Amino acid sequence: MPSSPLSPLRESLQGLASVRRRLALIVLIALVLRLAVTALPSLENLMDADHIHCWEQGNVARALVAGHGFGSPLVSDQPSAIMPPVYPLCVAFFFKIFGVHTAQSIFAVHVFDSLINALTCIPLFLLARRGFGDRMGWIAAWSWAFFPYGIYFSASWAWSTHLLLFCLCWLLYLAQSLEQSPRLGLWAGFGLLMGFAGLTEPSVLMTAPFLLGLACWRLRQSGLRWFLPGLTASLMIAATLSPWIVRNALVFHKFIPMRDSMGLELWMGNNGQSLRWTSDNLHPLHDSRELAAYNRMGELAYMAQKSDEAHRYIAAHPGWYADMCLRRAIYLWTGYWSFDRAYLAEEPMDLPNIPFATALTGFAIAGLVLLWKHSPYEAIRFAGVMMLMPAIYYFSHPEPYHMRSLDPIMVMLSGFAILCWRERARAVEALPAKVALEV
Repeated sequence: MPSSPLSPLRESLQGLASVRRRLALIVLIALVLRLAVTALPSLENLMDADHIHCWEQGNVARALVAGHGFGSPLVSDQPSAIMPPVYPLCVAFFFKIFGVHTAQSIFAVHVFDSLINALTCIPLFLLARRGFGDRMGWIAAWSWAFFPYGIYFSASWAWSTHLLLFCLCWLLYLAQSLEQSPRLGLWAGFGLLMGFAGLTEPSVLMTAPFLLGLACWRLRQSGLRWFLPGLTASLMIAATLSPWIVRNALVFHKFIPMRDSMGLELWMGNNGQSLRWTSDNLHPLHDSRELAAYNRMGELAYMAQKSDEAHRYIAAHPGWYADMCLRRAIYLWTGYWSFDRAYLAEEPMDLPNIPFATALTGFAIAGLVLLWKHSPYEAIRFAGVMMLMPAIYYFSHPEPYHMRSLDPIMVMLSGFAILCWRERARAVEALPAKVALEV
């Protein structure tokens, strides 16, 4: 009996439905794991008096709910441009519904973070499937569902990190398409998402020129138009960022590209202290004298002073600064800062974390090397993003969550390396049998 002309379409739709069901199952398992860990009593409790005043995102959200606009993440009533706007608005939404800093609102924020983190399985699957094949897509999605950093940080760290890594995966997926199509709607969508991600965490904007430049170059190599698509994406990024930039200019009467806290961030890591990778004890949230200076001087003047202090110290101690920059880079990629007893007393989880973080970096680099042999442009795209995203923190100061936005990419590349090695080992094992048959 001849098959129906619609049979291929029907089979395709059935296959798509099967993919959706499998992805939904992976996302559900990932979400359950993250919510289960959220309930553990050992995690940071944002309702605790020692933590609630230090939750900067929550402090801005509280000011928003109170009708004070984007207030300071520090203990202050003055307006601020320290925090980019997206995540505080998300927290303010939950505060508005469930109350400011109530147990219900804090739990809702953790559920939101866990959901976004779990949903990352979807763009990661699509990204890996397009770049490495269907099998690698499923490996990447399942690996992310059970990835320890993904589970722990989404369950315990109420920050913009989860939204950022979700956006970054979609940006990389779109970037794959940009390199093959000059369709203006696609490029405008990329620009809109990049602008939104920049309003979530400005460090991601460092990847925009790289990704757009690579895509334009590949279009030009293919003989396709590239200038207008690149201009469209750039203008969309600028249009998305402009309301926040205009707000800062109106409030502070000064051009502030995204945030005004670079002076403080630079000083936190470059003031002579080196026991840890940052000087939390000197932060205005933990030091009453610094907070008093911030409130007395105002945000812009305080940040300018901290910038001057940091630059003066760096100029007077260039060798110390070079050594610290190197240590910060090593710390971000390996988890290692020091084996000093005083340091380990403050960071007891470093010892088990160092081998895990180092192995993850090693596997990811191996994945890039293997990918270069199969698809150089894919390797260039991933390597460029991995180099650019954490670079600014080498020179200011790092935090463990600064690397978390790269975790999905590193999980995918690690899985690719392991899969390649496994297939190579199987080929070697099968070689004697093949030779024997030929003989």
